[in-house]
Amino acid sequence: MKFDVLTLFPEMFDSLNQSIIGKAIEKDLIDINLVNIRDFSKDKHKKVDDTPYGGGAGMVIRPDVVYDAYQSVKSDDAKVIYMSPQGKVLNQKKVIELSKEKHLILLCGHYEGIDQRVLDEIVDEEISIGDYVLTGGELPAMVLIDSISRYVEGVISQESTSEESFSNSLLEYPQYTRPEVFKGVRVPDVLVSGHHENIRKWREEKALEFTKIKRPDLLEDK
Repeated sequence: MKFDVLTLFPEMFDSLNQSIIGKAIEKDLIDINLVNIRDFSKDKHKKVDDTPYGGGAGMVIRPDVVYDAYQSVKSDDAKVIYMSPQGKVLNQKKVIELSKEKHLILLCGHYEGIDQRVLDEIVDEEISIGDYVLTGGELPAMVLIDSISRYVEGVISQESTSEESFSNSLLEYPQYTRPEVFKGVRVPDVLVSGHHENIRKWREEKALEFTKIKRPDLLEDK
């Protein structure tokens, strides 16, 4: 899976070199290429924004620099995603769908946004990570990369993704580890029984119970 990220702040993505995603990069399971939009500015001061037509607060990123940045990484099989609060809110179904793509180009906005003309020209889909506004698209892009990468073959075990929250519209069952007794509370007996079928049933029941309590809206589609 290849990610090309068009951003004004590539240094923000350093955290992706850690933990599971960092290991996946080392193993060449995923490729994250950071493209600094500012490198495509023709201005001697590398300016990429300008005042909005019609007036208003803030600055707008110019369409030409974004288009040139896109041209430097585009491919026939690339899907271009603009991280935007106006997009459809990300969910696990969308994550799994995008994990089947070979090449994703993620466009990160900043300031008051990006000139609409280049968005209309190159963007296939707009995605939001929630109904709130951030200072830029970098954090949402990192969320998208992290969530998608987990479904790339070899990054983590298939068992981990099949049993986690939002699989089959349920939250994940509770997890326990050593010590067997903590603060006077013992690990549920069924989990130390060695009876795999009983453990499976208990986990299904707890997943349903947690979902009813915490996210009953997920059960509306079941």
